[in-house]
Amino acid sequence: MYKNYFKRFLDLILSLLGIIILSPLLIAIAIIIKIDSKGPIIFKQKRIGKNKKHFNIYKFRTMRTDTPKEMPTHLLSNPDAFITKTGKFLRRTSLDELPQLFNILKGEMAVIGPRPALWNQDDLIEERDKYGANDIRPGLTGLAQISGRDELKIEKKAKLDGDYKGNITFNMDSKCFLGTIISVFKSDGVVEGGTGSLPKGDD
Repeated sequence: MYKNYFKRFLDLILSLLGIIILSPLLIAIAIIIKIDSKGPIIFKQKRIGKNKKHFNIYKFRTMRTDTPKEMPTHLLSNPDAFITKTGKFLRRTSLDELPQLFNILKGEMAVIGPRPALWNQDDLIEERDKYGANDIRPGLTGLAQISGRDELKIEKKAKLDGDYKGNITFNMDSKCFLGTIISVFKSDGVVEGGTGSLPKGDD
């Protein structure tokens, strides 16, 4: 009942309320980004959605416009060189993710679910296929995000996404939601560079 009906209804209510209540903050961030550096306010990137359907995820732009396109931050040799001054704060506090409330409202994402992989993150997509984690809506946050976030290796992250897929309940979503709030305030598991790929050899 919750998984098939109430979860989506709750996503609609929470995303709509979030957009309305946080609108002054969204406007303020947009102005600061425009003042801080040249380029668009919103950054769009192709991601993997439910049943591996592609969609454009929305984020506040945190990097310079000359940053290599369609490349995960962890694959950049020196990601800090591309992140703007405002971007460092937005990424550390996860405020750059707020525009995804519109992705949730559109039905492309859920509040809780596996974080959407880049369209070309074949290693993560393949690992998630083992657990059926690509068959559900990706989320603004999820079980992996409260269990290590950027510090997790691909295998562990995909396994946690699979664990969530097999236990989509109100209690699990509440646990992830509250855990995310705590993690954001503590900036737990935020790592720029060097993570998020399968190991090439034995550790």
